Amino acid sequence: MSDQPLLPNALRDLLGEIDIYLLDQVLRNRIRPGMAILDAGCGGGRNLVYFLRCGFAVHGVDSSAEAVAAVRALAARWAPELPAENFRTEPVEAISFPDASFDVVVSSAVLHFARDEEHFHAMVREMWRVLKSGGLLFARLASTIGLEKAVQPLGGRRYHLPDGSDRFLVDEAMLLALGKELGGRLADPIKTTNVQNLRCMTTWCLVKMA
Repeated sequence: MSDQPLLPNALRDLLGEIDIYLLDQVLRNRIRPGMAILDAGCGGGRNLVYFLRCGFAVHGVDSSAEAVAAVRALAARWAPELPAENFRTEPVEAISFPDASFDVVVSSAVLHFARDEEHFHAMVREMWRVLKSGGLLFARLASTIGLEKAVQPLGGRRYHLPDGSDRFLVDEAMLLALGKELGGRLADPIKTTNVQNLRCMTTWCLVKMA
């Protein structure tokens, strides 16, 4: 028997670099094989390897043609039955898929790149539009939660963070109000991870009720 450990490599092959909080939704059976998933702002597909390998109807959009090409290559390897048209070069605020197309919409580290409040709301409403009734919106985004005194406001809900970046930041009150306005229900309490007081990342999981 080889001394080389197999489990970590096998897990990486299966899971890719999936966000641990997104994987938590899978483990809790909220995201199941056969579901139609849209990764809105998919980048190179770090969150998609597991879904491609395990029978999900995977879709993705990103404004970068290079990123979409990378995701199409992943799909060709792990789910060659999926049409290339499932992966489209377009911004999150202008998704070309029809209304109520997806059981799950994933937005991982995307919304905090909003230019201003109008852009942020345009992205959220477009993701909500393509989500089915009863579907799950999973979002990970930067916030002021737990870091209120350490961020410097730049206007339009954009802030300079201690890590040196400038981001659009939400807070708990904003997410709660927006969820109510959309007609959504929190799947979980809003959860925030403080990264050594440099930035805070919040997980927002919302079920579409109508």
